[in-house]
Amino acid sequence: MRKFFMVGGRRLSYLDFGGPGRPLLALHGHYNEASAFAPSAAALAPRWRVISLDQRGHGESDRAPSYERDEYVADVAAFHRHLDVGPVPVLGHSLGGVNAYQFAARHADKVSALIVEDIGAVVDCDWSFTTRLPGVAPSREALAAALGTAAPYLECSFRRTDQGWGFSFDIADTVASQKALNGDHWNDWISVTCPTLLVHGTHSDELAAGHAQDMVARRAGVIRRVELPAGHVVHHDAPDAFADAVTAFLDSQC
Repeated sequence: MRKFFMVGGRRLSYLDFGGPGRPLLALHGHYNEASAFAPSAAALAPRWRVISLDQRGHGESDRAPSYERDEYVADVAAFHRHLDVGPVPVLGHSLGGVNAYQFAARHADKVSALIVEDIGAVVDCDWSFTTRLPGVAPSREALAAALGTAAPYLECSFRRTDQGWGFSFDIADTVASQKALNGDHWNDWISVTCPTLLVHGTHSDELAAGHAQDMVARRAGVIRRVELPAGHVVHHDAPDAFADAVTAFLDSQC
């Protein structure tokens, strides 16, 4: 079920996939939105009730004047406060992964477990793919054809407008968000105290194996790393293995 709440005069949207399970908050990556976690939500049910945020400028959430790190984390804090769910597991992919571990580092009392999907403690994002994205296309099929092999990863964000088919995110906003995501976030990563699962796609072009190993080595406390045969979007490329890994981790910690 889609729901909305207000933060600082902006409307944020989220999907509550429902069910009797314990809440698990999910944060998507760039080019995606809350619905990207629909298959994972189905796989994790009924034990876990996935509640997934359309982050600022994505999906049905309002565009924002800026996309800085502290602002994303403040949105997650407002999301958690709105839901009034107490300490919960938080799962994040890519952009959402950084948002998740920064939220966990700065609001330790609100996060019981952390799942970070294929993103590092140092991010060096290349936004050339973003600037090459097609503009408005005459049909959904034409938009998918223009994207080629990337289409399956972006199709949850396809939108029909009066001008034709495009995306639920703004391309310039996404570039601004990617620029703000870049940087050294080690201080936040090593400050996380809750049990953590780092999911690494072995074919990822975003998270190198050596960096993933370093992330585990430099973290105190309970942390485990799972490698799965996938690219950067592990939950898409290996959905069953991803759900199994998340379930096993949560079962052992929560």
